[in-house]
Amino acid sequence: MNIHDNEVESRCNRDVLQLEVKNFGPIVEGTLDLRPLTVFIGPSNTGKSYMAILIYALHKLFTLDSRFIERILLKSGQQTNENRFVYERQELLEFVDWVKQSFGQLESEEELIKFVHSNNKIASIPFPEIVIKLMQYSLNIHGVSFRNQIQRCFGMDIERLIRIPISPISQILVRRQISKNSKSADHRLTFNLIEKRVESKLSGELDIELLDIDNIFLLHEFLLDLKQNEQKVIETLPQHKIWRLILNFVRASQPNLVGALHLPAFYLPADRTGVMHAHSVVVSALIESASLTGLGPSENTPLLSGVLADFLEQLIYIDSSQESPKAYSNDLAACIEKEILGGAVHVEKGRNSGYPRFTYRPNGWANSLPLMNASSMVSELAPVVLFLRHKVTSKSVLIVEEPESHLHPAMQVEFIRQIAALVRTGTRVIVITHSEYVLEELSNIVQRSKLCETDFEQINGIEPALHPHEVGVWLFKPKKKPKGSVIREVHFDDSNLYSSEFDDVAIALHNDWVEISNRTEQQE
Repeated sequence: MNIHDNEVESRCNRDVLQLEVKNFGPIVEGTLDLRPLTVFIGPSNTGKSYMAILIYALHKLFTLDSRFIERILLKSGQQTNENRFVYERQELLEFVDWVKQSFGQLESEEELIKFVHSNNKIASIPFPEIVIKLMQYSLNIHGVSFRNQIQRCFGMDIERLIRIPISPISQILVRRQISKNSKSADHRLTFNLIEKRVESKLSGELDIELLDIDNIFLLHEFLLDLKQNEQKVIETLPQHKIWRLILNFVRASQPNLVGALHLPAFYLPADRTGVMHAHSVVVSALIESASLTGLGPSENTPLLSGVLADFLEQLIYIDSSQESPKAYSNDLAACIEKEILGGAVHVEKGRNSGYPRFTYRPNGWANSLPLMNASSMVSELAPVVLFLRHKVTSKSVLIVEEPESHLHPAMQVEFIRQIAALVRTGTRVIVITHSEYVLEELSNIVQRSKLCETDFEQINGIEPALHPHEVGVWLFKPKKKPKGSVIREVHFDDSNLYSSEFDDVAIALHNDWVEISNRTEQQE
């Protein structure tokens, strides 16, 4: 029996989230799907970071806007025209009938819970028209926010992301499969120099897998109200707490409609060493400019991209006194310190500012060093340790650019093992890499999943394994006509490797060496 069986494959297929991009930055076109571990490879300047920042912007969109949507839905009858949700009374009556037919036979909260979660089976429930309508409405609200979030994360106007010489239109499509019948929720963003249009579409009738209900008690309470005085409930429907109940179903459907994009994401940009070294200077500048708050930036004030601004803000608000969000993430942070850093990363509060200071204490040393006096490897991995210890949970996404930076090849191998262990805890990870060692060790990690459990424990009992369906490797390949890049999946091939173009470089170097050797021999 393999470590990961058909159940893993089924779960991964059920969690498909596809992203299609056309004419966006350096990318001519490309389609990929996000896996528990997603890896981007390819030459520089082919759009890997563009894609990663786009994914981060999508996560920010669907996590930050949830409260905004809730306020609009709960006050739907009191909104201005542009934000008003229009419904028919008949739709509310149909919802009442649907609740009675679907749950009326359940007498207690325990029976409701058992119905939704019985034996870990997923209750597949066809939702009534008003819930579908609200789902569609909540998705459409994201339109303007989608554009604004992309502009913020990239730190530039969205028009600058269009490949103007080729075509004046850029398109981004997010497709989430939401039923076994291949029905999907499509979120499409189209923009050009003249107009920006966003639309989300639910294809066909929905039969959404209901994974959870935020408040089982509310459903039970509504059933009791119907049982005690159904006529009164019907007479007061627009003012009744039925809206909260409907919203619970809409919110429960969010993971089905947008997949993993509803999870919070953390982005660790490239050149973390420089950012960590400059952190104290940035904090000082923030304190010095605090008196200018509200006056707006001057023309000479450089603006940060949203990705870098979020990274700095998250570092600033790290508090060593807070408990770690997840014990196992904390263990992984300790593993990185032990196996790679050879010392511990610490957070100390600044005496005057209260902002954190980050230090490193090598094993066996009595005193800590400021990060700027530690090696570049330590500064590069310190944010990873800090985020694992204080930010990342099993219900979040971690995006890491160039994890191999400033790492010896052996440490690159060890680091990708730690990343795989993090994925095993439930955290989703996106990695952008130029390292052949990272890709080869990833092949070993996937190959290891094919071992029988007994053999695996005997060979490498503590090293992680990932099923092939849990890993996606995507190559950003340069294209001459039209000039730009395309995205292609790199499959786990018959030789049990993720083949890449790294071999081409090695072969070219070897051929050069042979030619030089032959010429030197001829000269002798």
